[in-house]
Amino acid sequence: MGRAFSLADCEAVGFDLDHTLCRYRLRESSQELTPAIIRSRRSYDTKGYISGNVTFCVNSSFPLNLQLVYASFAQYMVTEKGYDKELLDVPLESWDFCCKGLVLDMEDGNFLKLAQDGTVLRASHGTKHMTSEEILEKYGRKEWRHFKTMNGMVSRSAKYYVYDNYFDLPGALLCARIVDSLNHNSASQKFNFWKDMVAAIQHNYKTSAFKENCGTYFPEVKRNPEKYVQSCPESVKKWLRKLKNSGKILLLITSSHSDYCRLLCEHILGNDFAELFDIVITNALKPGFFSQPPNQRPFRTLENDEEQETLLSLDKPGWYSQGNSSHLYDLLKKMTGKLEPKVVYFGDSMHSDIFSAHHYSNWETVLILEELRGDSIMAPSETEAEPLGKKGKYEGHHPKSLYAISKQWGSFFVDTVSAAEDAAETLVKTWSCKCVSAYSTITIPSIESIADLPLDYRFTRFSSKNSITAGYFPKPPRSLSIHQPMATK
Repeated sequence: MGRAFSLADCEAVGFDLDHTLCRYRLRESSQELTPAIIRSRRSYDTKGYISGNVTFCVNSSFPLNLQLVYASFAQYMVTEKGYDKELLDVPLESWDFCCKGLVLDMEDGNFLKLAQDGTVLRASHGTKHMTSEEILEKYGRKEWRHFKTMNGMVSRSAKYYVYDNYFDLPGALLCARIVDSLNHNSASQKFNFWKDMVAAIQHNYKTSAFKENCGTYFPEVKRNPEKYVQSCPESVKKWLRKLKNSGKILLLITSSHSDYCRLLCEHILGNDFAELFDIVITNALKPGFFSQPPNQRPFRTLENDEEQETLLSLDKPGWYSQGNSSHLYDLLKKMTGKLEPKVVYFGDSMHSDIFSAHHYSNWETVLILEELRGDSIMAPSETEAEPLGKKGKYEGHHPKSLYAISKQWGSFFVDTVSAAEDAAETLVKTWSCKCVSAYSTITIPSIESIADLPLDYRFTRFSSKNSITAGYFPKPPRSLSIHQPMATK
């Protein structure tokens, strides 16, 4: 692959949906919303579910839909699995715990922030911050014991879980608070709650949940989609049409089921959204869509949002469910008449989207990383002085970031470490930062940031021959750019 990357060189352009094309609203007014994070003790009905009005525990900088995700998991854990009702009451300051890139060590109930070499930079037991001395005693200065497996992007493990996208973060906070609760109630507690968390996820997000109005999340979003979901900016809608009119094949590949996908797309793009996409694939169950062989992951047709017959191959564009990237690529060959059509995929999950599309399918990848906006803020005079062709453009007011740097966890990109006692601290890259440059072609804060650029704009890609900040657009993370060069450990 060459140094420069351009959409003009791609025959097909694919998109994830949640936190990629679809962006969720933040809390921006003082009015009360219902229901979401449960603040106060309410009366419980005969099944243990909260009755009466339920109020939001609103945080001004944390997305409402993610507060709702927390509520959907917490209510299930309390009412179905018997966990402490205090989990339903979330103090506002608790949201600071949420940080992408954390790893849950299930055996110990510890959350870890890792350096690119696998050593532990920061840690907490539950939500309780661990001191440098406690980290040194527990983990030493050596590679964390599961790092080799995790670094290979092994997705399923009974030993750890990596929180790499925004839908994950409420689960991280809930798990940490569960550890706190178990410690409070038992001094010698084994942390075997993960199976219950999996049950909570399956209950709220099974494929039939939207249709059955099951759980907490889907019923609320169906009642109030405008409360949670932002319409795509006009610049993004025009950009999608420009891609389509230029002859690009547009793909939508999401793990969401077709009914939820339809609700979101109609709200963000309009009722005619399907005209924009040549191929829509729902319930893709990424990363399996990219990693599993075709015989294990066949495509299914859809009728009234219900999966129908199994397909041995894809013969034409349309709307499908499940499937695999191999059969999709065969169809793209037929549609383009090329032996190796070039595909780029936009997504927000390092594991499910970026690594998988890059590693298994050799696609170009564009990572949507909201943290880049929060770590790249420049003075107004500096941004206004730059030409549009260099910096891209955000139309209207700048959307608030989903993410502000966590006081507990620090920067997503870097952290400091002492090589020895009394030694000066050294800045090192995090494991998450290493993955960004290793598996994404370029990284941007949002699609809106490139929507006004010409399609033949030449981006500098991540490469070992370029600087560590080369692939970030429109601005590199300030924490990286002002500290070059830095230790690689």
